[in-house]
Amino acid sequence: MSTILMVEDDFSLGMGIKFALEKENYRVIHAKSKKEAEAEILKNSFDLALLDITLPDGNGYELFTNIQKVQDIPVIFLTALDEEVNIVTGLDMGADDYITKPFKLRELISRINAVLRRTSVREKKNTLTSGDMVLYPDKMKIYKNAVEIDVTKTEYKVLNYFMKNGQQILSKEQLLEHLWDIEGNYIDQNTLAVYMRRIREKIEDNPSRPDYIQTVRGVGYIWNKKVL
Repeated sequence: MSTILMVEDDFSLGMGIKFALEKENYRVIHAKSKKEAEAEILKNSFDLALLDITLPDGNGYELFTNIQKVQDIPVIFLTALDEEVNIVTGLDMGADDYITKPFKLRELISRINAVLRRTSVREKKNTLTSGDMVLYPDKMKIYKNAVEIDVTKTEYKVLNYFMKNGQQILSKEQLLEHLWDIEGNYIDQNTLAVYMRRIREKIEDNPSRPDYIQTVRGVGYIWNKKVL
């Protein structure tokens, strides 16, 4: 059963969508604000998100960016803003589809089914493999030599970001921007250095001579192995 995060501040519309999707055998978690959605994305694993663009405490574009930092899932925007610029903005950010209010529930269900079919090719569960490391983005787990490594949420985010950008130099500024805590807690360069040390202790055979995450002096870091 696929799990959908629906972010819609109109309670009646949200309940109608939830009821229709549950009849189609989807599990639906309904958040009514950006803050609620960000809390749910940390607690649950989702297969797709439906995001209203206009929210009481922010907008769907900001929420989309925060979701993608935590879970790589397809997104459909729900919008009453049918101007081309709003539609293009969402698609350019990487959204998979959009639907303009008012819409028929059957059309929404068809679009959800189509997006999930398209992304099911990624449904090999998106493994990222590098040397003897395997990362499962959908499960938010990482293994070395088939043994799970116990990592924190932030450590996982660091590893996921490195492996998605394998063999590319990442500046400290890039890492700090990506790792800005979804709940708004500030991460500075000293904290980043602590995370890097802890991660190396967990994944490297010899943390003082790392094979995977190497320091590029004066710039940042690089994941030094090929990622498949």
